[in-house]
Amino acid sequence: MTQALSPGVDTGSLDLLITGATVVHTRPQLEVIDNAVIGIAGARIAFVARADAAPRASARRTLDLKGHMVLPGFINVHTHTILTMVRGVAEDMGFAPAYTPGVPHGHEVTPDEAVALARLGALEALMFGSTVINDSYVHADLTLPAMADVGLRAYACGRIHDVDFSRVHLGEWRHDDAIGERTLAEAMALHERWHGGPDSRTGVHLTPHAPDTCSRALLQRVADHRERHGGVVTTHLSQSRMENQRVQERDGCSPCELLDETGLLGPALIAAHGMYMSEADMRRAGAAGMNLAHVPKGNATGGRIAPTRSMQDAGIRLALATDNMHADMIEVMRWALNLGRIQAGGIDDGWQPADMLRMATYNGAQAMGLGEHLGSLEVGKLADMVCVDMRRPHLVPCINPLGNLVHTGQGRDVAMVIVHGEVVVEGGRALRVDQDSILADAQQAAAALWQRARAQVEPRRTA
Repeated sequence: MTQALSPGVDTGSLDLLITGATVVHTRPQLEVIDNAVIGIAGARIAFVARADAAPRASARRTLDLKGHMVLPGFINVHTHTILTMVRGVAEDMGFAPAYTPGVPHGHEVTPDEAVALARLGALEALMFGSTVINDSYVHADLTLPAMADVGLRAYACGRIHDVDFSRVHLGEWRHDDAIGERTLAEAMALHERWHGGPDSRTGVHLTPHAPDTCSRALLQRVADHRERHGGVVTTHLSQSRMENQRVQERDGCSPCELLDETGLLGPALIAAHGMYMSEADMRRAGAAGMNLAHVPKGNATGGRIAPTRSMQDAGIRLALATDNMHADMIEVMRWALNLGRIQAGGIDDGWQPADMLRMATYNGAQAMGLGEHLGSLEVGKLADMVCVDMRRPHLVPCINPLGNLVHTGQGRDVAMVIVHGEVVVEGGRALRVDQDSILADAQQAAAALWQRARAQVEPRRTA
């Protein structure tokens, strides 16, 4: 199949020409093109075709990617890059770091530590094929440009909340209007400065942390700002029984109902997790057109599974995310596939590798409000793509490349990443940054944070 040339493109003046690869994507139907040729002019895709049907073209650089699979860049709709600081530890604690004593918390992270850890999280996500991440945590005014400099498209926002997070891990829940005013003002200032930045590499989505950490009044203020300025809002939703209980006691409704009543529930909302949504909540969210950031591996690590098959049946759009600790979207596709099949009690046509790829790319772009430009390898769209080396022992023999990728692939199989027409990862290494420095800085930052956190709960040794 050949897609028509992008209007005004001269095939003799392409910037990048990819030959020999197998193209796999959904638009939204699955398409596989063997021995494909992709032409890239500037930041956009000029054509995608089989070699025997491709236009005659030359380019400033030609890449022979025989033995590789080319996919749309993964759209990772819910991340907390700074929380790489708790990887390997928090997974076995049973609850979120923000609510757990003895674990580094957001309000304890210094600006330098935030930048070091965020760059590590962004680097990992990029090298594993995420060309867009949607991040939230602390010091976003510093971490947003630092993440984008790694080479991907970074959307970020500081946590909007009016609960006093410095006391939550101690079991104290107190809402303070001044905290809400400050965090919302910081988010709006961030939006003014960074949304739609150079080459569309940066963006800001307002991020009220969760229904239990935001009062009804603060959620309504966020909805009012979105109504005036447009854009997408991201939040956590029914991520714990405690959240459901606190909102019920405080507001007399479920978290989903609260988002609906405050004007946030709808197609411009990305809500993460949803593990404890009721059937009624799912019907409400589906009717409103809500997007759910599904975090299958992170949830399963805590012994929980979001009811994704029921969510899909209710009309909720599912997109995939890594959340924190490990940014491998290929692994996430596998977890989503298998956990969904466990819920269904078997294999069916509505939950296949192609559906997982759609969630990781096309659905993510739609949820982020970027569907016009990203999410599929179509003529005229931005040239964001991932090239996977299929010549690895665990990916051979290759009869069904997408099946191989989802069932046995790994993020470290990504050999090349292209963002905005620029090769930013090649030979498995990031080209824009010094990887070794990023790793060393992040290790130092995490070690200091853990030392301070443990000192708060361990009795002081006497001389």
